[in-house]
Amino acid sequence: MMNYLVIAVIVLGLIALVSSVILYVASKKFAVKEDARIAQVQGLLPGANCGGCGFAGCSGMADALVKGADAGSIEGLQCPVGGSTVMSKIADMLGMSVEQTEPMIAVVRCNGTCELRPQVSKYDGMHTCAAMNVASMGESGCGYGCLGCGDCVKACKFDAIHLNPKTSLPEVDEDKCTSCGACVKACPRHIIELRKKGPKGRRVYVSCINKDKGAIARKACAVACIGCGKCEKVCKFEAITVADNLAYIDYNKCRMCTKCVDECPSGAIVKVNFPIKKKEAEV
Repeated sequence: MMNYLVIAVIVLGLIALVSSVILYVASKKFAVKEDARIAQVQGLLPGANCGGCGFAGCSGMADALVKGADAGSIEGLQCPVGGSTVMSKIADMLGMSVEQTEPMIAVVRCNGTCELRPQVSKYDGMHTCAAMNVASMGESGCGYGCLGCGDCVKACKFDAIHLNPKTSLPEVDEDKCTSCGACVKACPRHIIELRKKGPKGRRVYVSCINKDKGAIARKACAVACIGCGKCEKVCKFEAITVADNLAYIDYNKCRMCTKCVDECPSGAIVKVNFPIKKKEAEV
């Protein structure tokens, strides 16, 4: 009986030994060597893993940057969280040059507050923007505006966007926004857009995406764009175009003269962080 046990132990030992040798040889032969620079680049990245760069996480971005450097260019690869500061450090480490980009920020293109966009129906389903958008046009007469359930708030990893309890509209904290684009992807109606933060944080944009004809849009929301084209005519920089009953301001062409803001009859164009004029203060 003892001989059988000894033989069994020896056989199992030999099998284990042979298996370990095979695994060792296979690991050496099929081993994938990782470029040490990938870990170095990843160490420079902020580690947010937000996906704003277009990759699954910072590790994917680091790998793409190293491969880009080997190919001779890392243009088009940007970390929205780290911005130009981080990208400059990575470029220096890789011996590359990187184009300096202007900081971006998330902008909510809907100004239809509860007072300006009255409720016409009651939604009694799953309390998410995605579900409400599929089930109905929302609780107001505007089928384009904010649904107010906060999908964008849940998507933000930086606590940079919150719903205003009075207006039910999302508001972006400029100091916390990293322009990762998570809120943009989360909004089923695409009312959130990444735009240039602008000098001194000043921006001018159309705070509406309603494509209905003027009378219909205005009936649904008091500050809806009516597509009248007055803003387009007054702009000397060809920064404004009107298509599908909706005006849009190209932030690359806009010189922020704010003439369009004064010309807009419905108040759909807004300006942010501009000094308050005397007449505006009186009003």
